[in-house]
Amino acid sequence: MAMSTSPNPPVVVPSLLASNHGRLAEASLAVAQAGLTWLHLDIMDGHFVPNLSFGPQVLADLRPLTQLFFDTHLMLANPHQFIESFAQAGAQQITIHVEPDYPVAQTLARIRSLGLKCGLALKPRTPVYAVEPYLSDVDNILVMTVEPGFGGQKFMADMLPKIALLAQWRAEKKLNYRIEVDGGVDVETGLLCRAQGADTFVCGTAYFHAADRQAFAAKLTA
Repeated sequence: MAMSTSPNPPVVVPSLLASNHGRLAEASLAVAQAGLTWLHLDIMDGHFVPNLSFGPQVLADLRPLTQLFFDTHLMLANPHQFIESFAQAGAQQITIHVEPDYPVAQTLARIRSLGLKCGLALKPRTPVYAVEPYLSDVDNILVMTVEPGFGGQKFMADMLPKIALLAQWRAEKKLNYRIEVDGGVDVETGLLCRAQGADTFVCGTAYFHAADRQAFAAKLTA
């Protein structure tokens, strides 16, 4: 399979959701000690997705402990109501979903106005065209490769054409947004995504269960 090039260096982003929730600080510090630079924080409200995770206080408590880039994914029915809370807590990138009924463009602009990077996410059943109007307004497009809500699910290979089209648009429009994938991402499935143009790999179960986490990350980013 031909490798689709990205303007961005590849990055592995461990998902804190897959760690031991009684030891979130230790898990975060271990990510930094493994030489990685990003941490993915899944925020779930029990409405938009059928699960609950954690809120801004967790970010605020972790923030003084690490220099990791906090990649914050709001899986919320009303994400626009929580932008300031997560910004104040230490998020550096906030990704919101395109599906709920709220002012998407205004919310992206609000995230930017707070000095943060902004992203837009889409669920597996959402057509990729739903994010097309916003491509010039974002730093990141997150393609969910499982139904969001729970870790440990099987990667959905039929999301690969979405990634390829996003990469095509990125090149055609001379944009440089990241293409992030989240859900069932391991070395094998991550490399499939990378071949289509993805450059940002959220890894939960596969990363935290890897015998050698540094080697795991190196295989995806080589």
